[in-house]
Amino acid sequence: MTTLALSVAPPMERKGARLAYQVGVALAGSLLVAGLAQVSIKLPFTPVPITGQTLGVLLVGAALGPGLGALSMALYLLEGAIGLPFFAEGRSGADLLGLGSATGGYLWGFLLAGLVLGWLSRRGWDRSIRSAIGAMLIGNVVIYGAGVPWLMAALDVPLQQGLEWGLYPFVIGDTLKLLVAAGLLPAAWRLVGARQGPDRPLEGRTHRRARDDARD
Repeated sequence: MTTLALSVAPPMERKGARLAYQVGVALAGSLLVAGLAQVSIKLPFTPVPITGQTLGVLLVGAALGPGLGALSMALYLLEGAIGLPFFAEGRSGADLLGLGSATGGYLWGFLLAGLVLGWLSRRGWDRSIRSAIGAMLIGNVVIYGAGVPWLMAALDVPLQQGLEWGLYPFVIGDTLKLLVAAGLLPAAWRLVGARQGPDRPLEGRTHRRARDDARD
């Protein structure tokens, strides 16, 4: 629906169109993370695989804001929990989100990271590559802050072992993914903002900011 059509449509119709758009964007974000989860490399010395999930989580959280970013990640967890092969290596099932799952903390960390990244983004951290990198670094800290202790509890291993299995092997790869996500963020927001229309920016952005983003 065009911006002009939205401006003359009855209020309830505009509200319904906006809600449908937001749900669709959140769903698209969950599918992006699900697709990147299938880019997976299993390491022989740790139960945690290298995947492209983090790249998707960082982009979705920063581009959609706290509400839709968290909703998108919640949809992703729900999709995998009900049996869709959306988790890493095509796996699924609610048991992967449980306390006994070595990777469950990372999955829940995605939800928290989507919320935190969205919150930082709405406070201007997405306005430059430097600040976007800082926000995404915080997002990664959130993911590992949930994932490593969860892994330690699930496998009953000490801190050093938890770090060797759940953090150290992924630092270089996640740094590269962080830089790629920060570089792609302006294009991601431009896409989302263009679809939403300048008069109804996603999650309360001002008309001025939407116009500025379109010019960048």
